Amino acid sequence: MNDVKFSIVIPYKQRLHNIKIVLASLAAQTMDASQFEIVVGAMEYSPEYAAACREFTDRLNIVSVLTAEEWNVSRARNLAIRHAAGDVIVFLDADMALPPRMLQTIHERYFAAGQRHCVVGQMVGYSGALTNKDVQSIDELSYDHYRTVLAELEETGDVGTDMRWKVHPVPQPWTLVWTALVAVPTATVRQHDLYFDTAFRGWGAEDQEWGYRVHTAGTPIVLAADVYGLHLPHHRNGSANRHTLVTNKDYFLTKWPCLDVELFRAFEFDGANERYFEVKAELARLVPETGGALATVRGTIDGTDTLLIGAPFDTRRQTCPPQITGRFDTDAPLEILPLTGFALPYPDQSVHDCQILAPINGLSAFLRDTVHNEARRVARNLVPVDALVKAVRAAAGRRVA
Repeated sequence: MNDVKFSIVIPYKQRLHNIKIVLASLAAQTMDASQFEIVVGAMEYSPEYAAACREFTDRLNIVSVLTAEEWNVSRARNLAIRHAAGDVIVFLDADMALPPRMLQTIHERYFAAGQRHCVVGQMVGYSGALTNKDVQSIDELSYDHYRTVLAELEETGDVGTDMRWKVHPVPQPWTLVWTALVAVPTATVRQHDLYFDTAFRGWGAEDQEWGYRVHTAGTPIVLAADVYGLHLPHHRNGSANRHTLVTNKDYFLTKWPCLDVELFRAFEFDGANERYFEVKAELARLVPETGGALATVRGTIDGTDTLLIGAPFDTRRQTCPPQITGRFDTDAPLEILPLTGFALPYPDQSVHDCQILAPINGLSAFLRDTVHNEARRVARNLVPVDALVKAVRAAAGRRVA
């Protein structure tokens, strides 16, 4: 371990008032300033930002990587990550101020022994509901105000409970990774190539997708109630955020089509965890021969774009049985995704025909309805079983003739 314990990675653009408060809170840390650095991925060439950094040059080691590209939070973080020299990277948003002992707490309780885990902290004063509203005016309060609030939080320990800490059980901890305040060893990031995916645009889901890769790399994710920061108010375009969140979640599911990500896409972070064991148990009961694995299959039947939902799926061979795949035209591409049907990576009304197979109808009412609603969203026609069978037989007869 080197002398620089932490690299504080901050993505930044046009949050001047916020980042001044954040830098002031870092300058007030009880950890000696020589033991941490601040690396900012700043996506603007701003004299005002440079002047703000200059105010702290006698108290903080600030490294800024500047570019004038279009705003992309993943790109901003990646720019900073590549210059991180500390043993541990602390991802911190430009609107998260830390109490004075926080860096010392993170080091002593979570990384002093060289632990290789990912520590997720609470966001005090933040509510996910805010993303559904436009915030057009705020009070730009001074650091003196926030210093008092932070001192009270640290003295009383009364930080409330981040909504993520109310989720129980938590079989999918990666769904709770919001990188406003997260710490992970730099060596883990380098070893597993844990950079952020710049294909995510706008707001939302890029951090959960990063958390998913942290999880699948075998790195434990720890929800640390004693690690927290104060979320600072700022302007927000709620309608734009809603739009990009939906688009980003669809991309997430397209990138990693599997039941775990499907549950997150269908039921959000809380429902994905709360329903996880219920869903797994129901699927295992319905298709024990595949260990509970179902898939969707999309191709053409007699030239018509057709989707089957609820096909038994062989996880070892990554395919479905011949009685399923044999229904489709042999001269056209076939797409098999290991998805149950709770969420599908297809645009609205983009599939011509869709049939829901028998295993889905054996699900409990809520889960069954979820699949049926998703099928209605993506398909123009829901085809009854007998009609599809007749169509398949007719197409097979024409091919034989």
